Amino acid sequence: MAANLRDEQLFPREFVRNDGLTLNIYQASIGDVGCVVWDAALVLAKYLESADFLNGRLLQDKTVLELGAGTGCLGIIAATFGAKVCITDLESCLPLMQINIRENEEQITGQIEAQILDWNSHEKLTFRPDYILISDCIYYSESVKPLVDTINRLSEPHTIVLCSYEERTSGNKPELQRHFYELIEKTFHVTEIPQNNQDDFYHSSDIHIMKFTKKT
Repeated sequence: MAANLRDEQLFPREFVRNDGLTLNIYQASIGDVGCVVWDAALVLAKYLESADFLNGRLLQDKTVLELGAGTGCLGIIAATFGAKVCITDLESCLPLMQINIRENEEQITGQIEAQILDWNSHEKLTFRPDYILISDCIYYSESVKPLVDTINRLSEPHTIVLCSYEERTSGNKPELQRHFYELIEKTFHVTEIPQNNQDDFYHSSDIHIMKFTKKT
């Protein structure tokens, strides 16, 4: 994705919160998989509005870190509920994240910033997250271990990691998912969020929301 995004390359996807507040998340017609809003991100975003989060009120003043943010959809939605958010991805995604922050700034009641974060680096962000949000990032074989290492490095003992992904059966995707969980389960307790706890409409049998908490 080119750093100088042009208007004709962008198109919005509307996200309507359950209380009617409307966001426009811009996607890019040209670029990598991080340029669009995937269904797994919407399912997780709607879970943030569920009873488990007191319809979003639980996010007030919480610190939220989004990894592999792409469009920044998840983090921006968390920020509309009053969270203090840092959305992160590779440098190529930074312009799109910044556009989406600007386009939705009137709806943001918390704080949000976009930062570059390469999972292959050993950077320690000056950010102590209450929540880490990840969606559909188990995609490339070379990024699985760096992603797990990054989750480990940036998680505090109190951090809750929420990871949503669409179950894919083509190519090497099932093996990547298995490998990811083999690595994660070495240092995290892993549980799945039941569909009954998710949004009444935005859920699917092939989209999973997983919760990770660090082992002591």
